[in-house]
Amino acid sequence: MHKRREFLTLATVGAVICAAGVAPSVSQAASVRDGEKKGSYAETYGLTTGDVKYINELNERALTAGLSGKPSADSPPSANASFRDSESAGNREIPPAEPLNRTPDAYRAYGDRASTDVNNYIRKWQQVYSHRDGNIQQMTEGQRDKLSYGCVGITWVNSGPYPTNKLAFASFDENKYKNDLKNTHPRPNETQAEFEGRIAKDNFDEGKGFGRARDVAAVMNKALENAHDEAAYINNLKAELARKSDALLGEDGRSNFYSALKHTPSFKERDGGNYDPSKMKAVIYSKHFWSGQDQRSPDKRKYGDPDAFRPNQSTGLVDMSNDSNIPRSPAKPGEGWVNFDYGWFGDQTEADADRTIWTHANHYHAPNSSMGPMHVYESKFRSWSAGYADFDRGAYVITFIPKSWNTAPAKIKQGWP
Repeated sequence: MHKRREFLTLATVGAVICAAGVAPSVSQAASVRDGEKKGSYAETYGLTTGDVKYINELNERALTAGLSGKPSADSPPSANASFRDSESAGNREIPPAEPLNRTPDAYRAYGDRASTDVNNYIRKWQQVYSHRDGNIQQMTEGQRDKLSYGCVGITWVNSGPYPTNKLAFASFDENKYKNDLKNTHPRPNETQAEFEGRIAKDNFDEGKGFGRARDVAAVMNKALENAHDEAAYINNLKAELARKSDALLGEDGRSNFYSALKHTPSFKERDGGNYDPSKMKAVIYSKHFWSGQDQRSPDKRKYGDPDAFRPNQSTGLVDMSNDSNIPRSPAKPGEGWVNFDYGWFGDQTEADADRTIWTHANHYHAPNSSMGPMHVYESKFRSWSAGYADFDRGAYVITFIPKSWNTAPAKIKQGWP
């Protein structure tokens, strides 16, 4: 892996696992206790402001390519020569194809995380996650192109459509937040905006947010059973919510909650759901991001917006419509923060959240640049949810994939074999 010689000082730059150049050593990983909030990845690994800039720009381009509908899934976004050759793309490359029958190597394990290179992940994906109707598939160029975007690429290649984050859940303790504001004070040299943002961040509970998303996904999957048209699915869903006295029953008919299935591209595809809800299943992924996305308020961009992206206290739903993938803005000269991090969960049946596995990556694949090649991680929940200084929100998002896909198996073995 190539590395730049010039680095920002540890105190003046920030980025996330979606921006790390290398995997931490065993000793480094051991120095971070389970569940402990970490600093930025740039602080730890010496990423430059240029690295962070490339990552954020490419993340934005991935969003544009993924949501535009052009080119299609069979024609990768990077097929556009001007995009591929763009300097701001940071020399992203599509990983080469891997033989379908090649067995993956063991991942490198340290603490609650295991890592591997992107080529080995492709081999594991082909052996474990690629199945369509029971048959293993070779990862296509279009899929490898999606994968090459890094953290969002992992979720993208497994979920099918680019993640839209419309059905997101979180948990926020409103009463404790008010009490903490009343009974605590800013730290020395901490601004009021920074204080309120920090207190808000501390009152989000990712474990409860994930639990809420799992419960809702279970209700949706029960409603999908034996529902061969959308009306039957909605009726089943409402009946199950009524049985559980769930506040989601009161969602408006135009809510993302009720419209999520019909807006999923693979639901409509002939080799996907083919408009038959019983052929689909609800699965989960996660997004970490920064709350301060108000372009008019420097303080909210620096220290987070305590009022932004809070879940509905009754339903747990988070309105993500104002999420523009804007990173934390610098409070000091030379700072730079990455804009988001994605983790893929799927449909695991492990009851203990701390034993669940989240698949994510360090950054986009650029083996011939100073950024270096992409690495893939399988992290247990505590390691995934601990987060980084780049983010103050963690949302757990439900989407749908065809049951015939095996990209979200019930059991996941960390690393290999």
